[in-house]
Amino acid sequence: MNLKLVWLIVAGAGLVWAVVASTGTPPPDALREMFSGAFGSPQGWRETLKESTPLLVLGASVFLALKAGLFNIGADGQFVVGGLAAAVVGLRVTGPGGVVLGTLAACLAGSAWALLPGWIKAYRGGHEVITTIMMNNVGRLATTALAAGVLRAPGQQNAETPLLDASTTLPNVVQDGAFRLNWAFFIGLVAVVVTALFFSRTVAGFETAATGSNSRASLFAGIDVRRTTLAAMLVSGAVAGLAGALQVFAVKHQFNADFSPGYGFDALGVALLAAGQAWFVIPSALLFGALARGTSALSIMGVPKGLNGVLLGLVVLVFAAVRYRKEAANG
Repeated sequence: MNLKLVWLIVAGAGLVWAVVASTGTPPPDALREMFSGAFGSPQGWRETLKESTPLLVLGASVFLALKAGLFNIGADGQFVVGGLAAAVVGLRVTGPGGVVLGTLAACLAGSAWALLPGWIKAYRGGHEVITTIMMNNVGRLATTALAAGVLRAPGQQNAETPLLDASTTLPNVVQDGAFRLNWAFFIGLVAVVVTALFFSRTVAGFETAATGSNSRASLFAGIDVRRTTLAAMLVSGAVAGLAGALQVFAVKHQFNADFSPGYGFDALGVALLAAGQAWFVIPSALLFGALARGTSALSIMGVPKGLNGVLLGLVVLVFAAVRYRKEAANG
């Protein structure tokens, strides 16, 4: 292993050690508490899988865009817009039909939110990172304003919609004591599987990956690069909207101002950690979910929840360094 990489890992681990020690908590105790909080009990497993579910779907969304050569930083905005659309439809159409129609509405809303950045990228050459970040801010502010205004639950002061009827939710597949596993988790797995098959088994998937790999060569090969770029962004937005619908119907049962703690941004790390292989989105999402749950458990010991961001950043940084070294050696 390269000496610089070793120093990078040591420095990162030392940083985490110092942050934890500064709170007065012995780092070995913190490590045990993290593992126990994520995997040491049925409740820990329940929360880990619940945190992993939106990251599975959003990871697939961002992965698809990355394969097309796009950094869809706007997945978080597409997620919240899709969540609000699902909640609005679910409040008006109850029962399983409301879940289906709400999910379709969420996918359409997420896709619509990705339309402008995708069009600007494909037909005007504007950078999607800038436009999607801007759409994130607009999406958050717009959905919060609606939840605080015309869509606010009667008698509530907070920015939140009314709760959905119990019939308009996704049921748990497993409910054994403190452990629960919702259908949303399996839908997330299906989203990853479909993404993997799309790139490995379809012509459109091949064209999308080719465009992301070398758009100029793809153009000379007869691929409509503009159309492919726009389509990839629209589908990525639709999948992010699906994640918002699952969060509404399986977890929140309403939309509120705190709908996303930043899942869309974490999903970028999930997709990058997958290293170009869609199947790897699954363990990557589980890792991120476990870290989120573990660091939440640490808050009881006085360790700031912000440690989650430090750990996730360290994981992505070390992985990127390893991957860059391998690519440089092969190139």
